[in-house]
Amino acid sequence: MIIKHIKWNGCVLSVLDQKMLPLEMRWIKCRDLNKIFLIIRDMNIRGAPLIGIVAAFGVVLHIKKGRIKDIFTFDKRINEAVEVLSKSRPTAINLYWALDRMKKVFDNNRDKTLNEIVCILEEEALSIWQEDIDMSHKMAGFGADFINDGDGVLTHCNAGGLATGGYGTALGVFFKAKENGVNFLVYVDETRPVLQGARLTAWELKQAGIKYRLITDNMSGFLMKQGRINKVFVGADRIVKNGGFANKIGTYSVAQLAKIHNIPFYVVAPSTSFDLTLSSEGEIPIEERDSKEIIFFNNISIAPVDSNVENPAFDITPPSLITVIITEKGVINSPFQENIAKIFKLK
Repeated sequence: MIIKHIKWNGCVLSVLDQKMLPLEMRWIKCRDLNKIFLIIRDMNIRGAPLIGIVAAFGVVLHIKKGRIKDIFTFDKRINEAVEVLSKSRPTAINLYWALDRMKKVFDNNRDKTLNEIVCILEEEALSIWQEDIDMSHKMAGFGADFINDGDGVLTHCNAGGLATGGYGTALGVFFKAKENGVNFLVYVDETRPVLQGARLTAWELKQAGIKYRLITDNMSGFLMKQGRINKVFVGADRIVKNGGFANKIGTYSVAQLAKIHNIPFYVVAPSTSFDLTLSSEGEIPIEERDSKEIIFFNNISIAPVDSNVENPAFDITPPSLITVIITEKGVINSPFQENIAKIFKLK
């Protein structure tokens, strides 16, 4: 099931506003760099792979917006786009990967005409989008082999089509298992504070006709103890050399509970989510978000408005709590540092 949540007409990027789902299908039209920055920062779109895709189109919009007379002006606008967008959200590595890729494509084609470079960069953004969908399908094929009839699987946050180019990472595995005729039940954490699980994952599973049950974030341990959850699948925003990773806040707690109950814990992410410049998960920068996300819901206060708040958007999970990592390159088993090096052909 491909989610249709991005539209590109050559001069406007339209995105489905994830903050309004599932109540309203509202599209946001982005015509310039600032709008792209805002929809990433304010989480109108979210999910590591999708952030990278949208950032690539942000670069294209910025170079198309202004009058570029020479290669030096072109260079300046590329650097402006990279500088602005790199400040939108700090944890998801796909953002920096996409911006770096667009910059390298520009550098490798400086000898072309200005119009040719614009076309090349636009094609690159479209390629990043399509490649992500292709990677999701490959991951889903590998991951679906781990789901059996009668399984109760838990997922945290949203790792579906809405978070990617259109198919999904962890949810892509569920989509493929459903296509294969496997009968299973998905337990969906609501995922506080902005309820990506309740609003987005439940919506995607419903659209796909997959059986699910929505639970609050503090129920999973009880259900694991009862034997109703026997596998966990999550996505990742950044995976480092030793296999440790960052994902939506609450993932670490789920991983610990899975370990205690001897439940396999699967991480599903494309190669674009790996940051092989970092040795361990403790080096990953963690985004701190506005306290209003916790104090207010739909503009209604649910706590004293002057409350002191901690609001990290992500937590980090060590490799010791992971069973396998599933990528489009294949399944990575422990020892993760050694096998990640092999699959990425690191020296």
